[in-house]
This record gives sequence, C-alpha cells and structure tokens, in this order.
Amino acid sequence: GNTILLKHAPQCPESALALQQIFLDAGFPAGAYVDIRATNDQAATIIADPRVAAVSLTGSERAGAAVAEIAGRNLKKVVLELGGSDPFILLSSDDLDATVDSAVAARLDNTGQACNAAKRFIVADDLYDPFLEKFTAKMLAAGEGIAPLSSERAAQGLEQQVARAVEQGAQLTSAGERRGAFYPPAVLTDVRPGTDAYHQELFGPVAIVHRVADEQEAISVANDTPFGLGSYLFTTDREQAQRVAAKIEAGMVFINGVGAEGAELPFGGIKRSGFGRELGRFGIEEFINKKMIRTVG
Repeated sequence: GNTILLKHAPQCPESALALQQIFLDAGFPAGAYVDIRATNDQAATIIADPRVAAVSLTGSERAGAAVAEIAGRNLKKVVLELGGSDPFILLSSDDLDATVDSAVAARLDNTGQACNAAKRFIVADDLYDPFLEKFTAKMLAAGEGIAPLSSERAAQGLEQQVARAVEQGAQLTSAGERRGAFYPPAVLTDVRPGTDAYHQELFGPVAIVHRVADEQEAISVANDTPFGLGSYLFTTDREQAQRVAAKIEAGMVFINGVGAEGAELPFGGIKRSGFGRELGRFGIEEFINKKMIRTVG
C-alpha cells in the first residue's frame, strides 16, 4: 500500500503528532505514516521529490493553486479539496422546526469552520419569513458557550468580511461582538449580487439568507458562486428533489438531510472547490495504478 507523509496546518502540531502515534499504536510499521513539520518552501521540495508519487491537499484556494502548480510541473497526480460556499435550498417543508434545526446544524458544524458546511440559505418566498425568524433565533441562541475559531486571526478575518458586507448594504443580526478568537453566531440578509460577501466563503458561524421566488431562481442563486463543493436540498416533492439536484453545480448534493457524509461515500467538489475525490472507492482509486495486464496465449 501507499505510505503517507502528512503536513498538518501549523496551528495543530500536537493533534498531528497524536494521529501519528495512533497509527504506531495500531501496529503500522515505522514510516508508514509520518507527521512532518515543514515550511511552504520545504513542502514544495518534498512534492517535487521523485519518491513522492502523488499529492492530496485540503486547504484554501491559494494553497491549492500553489500545490497543483508544483505537482503539475513534476507530472504528479493531485487531489484538491478546497473551500466551499454550500447552498442550503429550502423549497417546501412539512416540519419547518425540524428543517430549521437541520439548517442550524449545517451552519454551525465545527463552529462554522467546515468546507462543506451550509453557508448560503436559499428559501422559497412563502417560507422565507417564518424560516428567517426561527432560524435567526436558534442561531443567536447557539452563541451561549460556542467554541472559538481556529485562531484570533481567523476571527478577525471573518469580522472584516461581515463589516464589509454591512458597508455594502447587508443587514446583520448578531449575538454580540468578537472577543479574541470567539466570534458570535450571526445572520446576514440583503446580500446582493456584486457585493463581496455574495461570492465569498464565510468560514465561521455566519449565515447568509436569500429569498427566492421559485425553483428556477433557487437553482440560479445556488449556482451563482465560484465554488462547487457540497449542497443541501429540502423539499417534500420527490420529483422536484431529483430535478433540482441534477441542476446544482456541486460535487455533492444531500436531499432532506445534513451530516450524512460517510467514509464509504466520495467527497469532493468542482469549480474553485477543487477536483478529485476523497473517501470511498473513488477516493482509493485516486491513488492506485490502474494497471492493465492482458495475456495472449
């Protein structure tokens, strides 16, 4: 099988080392899984090394572009799992409270710091007002005891994005103000096309809620993004679910459920969310040599 060199994000060295120890404790031979500490320049050298057969990156667009460039220059397979601004489309519901609970869970997974968390909530006109009222109340209530973001720098960046959205005309409802790395849950409305936040990923507990007139507008808004990782679709109409799911520009669509990812299911996106797949059979096949052997006689 393939051995692994894993460079974690710089802010989690102890958990990275703990993961390596888990492999050793499980009986893997030394060197099968190696936690490495490296600068960006050192990582580039490692990727170029002939002993490294392929590369997989989970990270930002900027990191993905840099890694893809180095891998391409050295003719190496690469898988990129980058950012996302996943839509949560609500077209109909026979239990709005349960749907709101799913929406809040989808936004606040890991304090909103998940590439495949729902970030844009696209709601049919007849459900918009009751959804927004219930959703906002539960989002703000979640501020009590919420965990911090990954760093104070991350919280400052999110704060700047939200401030810019408000400057450009968005309406903000928030549970408070940033305190160090803690950022309070918040809801943005009236985020218009052409503004910064409309096309950005907000990596933290901030939701954008859009009102749409019908199914077609919901699809249009969902696809009006540079990203294409995951998506969520809630409807009571099975035919509509299949019809809309087929038109969503994303690598993954979850119908009437959140948190439904699994180790057996492929994970990945399109557009600026990257390419290739992790997990499941498709993830394994990204890093195998599909060798053809034909015996004639």
